[in-house]
Amino acid sequence: MTMPDLKRLRALLLAPSLFMAACGGDSDVASETSAEENACAAPSEPVFIEGGDFVMGADDAYPEEGPAHRVTVSSFWIDPAEVTVARFAAFVEATGYVTVAEKIMDPATVEDALGLDASVLEPGGAVFQPSPNMSLSAFNWWKYVAGANWRYPQGPEKPRAALSEPVTQIAFEDARAFAQWAGGRLPTEAEWEYAAKAGGTISETTSSPPADANTWQGIFPVQNTKRDGFEGVAPAGCFAPNAFGLYDMIGNVWEWTANWYAPGHEEGEGANPQGPAVDRSYDPRSPGVPVRVIKGGSYLCAENYCIRYRPSARHAQETGLGTNHIGFRIVYDRLD
Repeated sequence: MTMPDLKRLRALLLAPSLFMAACGGDSDVASETSAEENACAAPSEPVFIEGGDFVMGADDAYPEEGPAHRVTVSSFWIDPAEVTVARFAAFVEATGYVTVAEKIMDPATVEDALGLDASVLEPGGAVFQPSPNMSLSAFNWWKYVAGANWRYPQGPEKPRAALSEPVTQIAFEDARAFAQWAGGRLPTEAEWEYAAKAGGTISETTSSPPADANTWQGIFPVQNTKRDGFEGVAPAGCFAPNAFGLYDMIGNVWEWTANWYAPGHEEGEGANPQGPAVDRSYDPRSPGVPVRVIKGGSYLCAENYCIRYRPSARHAQETGLGTNHIGFRIVYDRLD
């Protein structure tokens, strides 16, 4: 079994790693409705972010966000919006790249004793599956859907992703491959949070969700009023940008960062902190599974269930499994 296969199989067997990462405190969630093409449009030119220092993390929400501590980041450029399906399609067209969700697992090395349904050996990804009888137990929200991938993030029986949507069903290695092709890289957690906080000028609240973000309105997971106009993912650029001119840093889809995850920050990290080394990274909910930090919350974060629609919010995400609620944006050390 190859390493990507192992990571995908682990994600299936160690479900909490997946379930906990999407909405916030207790769940990892993804939604379904592909947004229609519309007038939403974010600028395409990367935004220059002047380096500086800021308070990273928070002490008044989830414990893994603390301790709040001051760090410094150097200047960088960042995409104003999440990478869209259109941009990812151009990458695939140019390189022939095949994502993790499109690769076949090796059945010869999967023991019958695991009791897995044969469908999990097929290429696919995790899809949020709403139903009238859902509860706050995350274990009935998710299904591994054969054929789910970046083109069909909810599965082949659902609508194709709109070109203007953030691309999802992207494993960590897929995001990193795109970033290298585009001449950039994935942001560190510190860079991402500095950009989301607009250099520390944005104050956070641990109660009401932000007005200008695609989050869940209503009682999660049984009622979605769609007050913001979207039941699921929104095209990039539909909500007002922050003070740095960046769109959807909060809500819409979670975003990959370069950092390995550990349940809490280390103080005294100095300038441009990189987070823990891989041998010190772990998620206590899923020991032994490689996990990176995702940031920003998603359109499934709800006031009654999670408060991860904040720049300081962070979560562990298994690196080798695609889901339909996680995307990414990239940063650049220089523009040629």
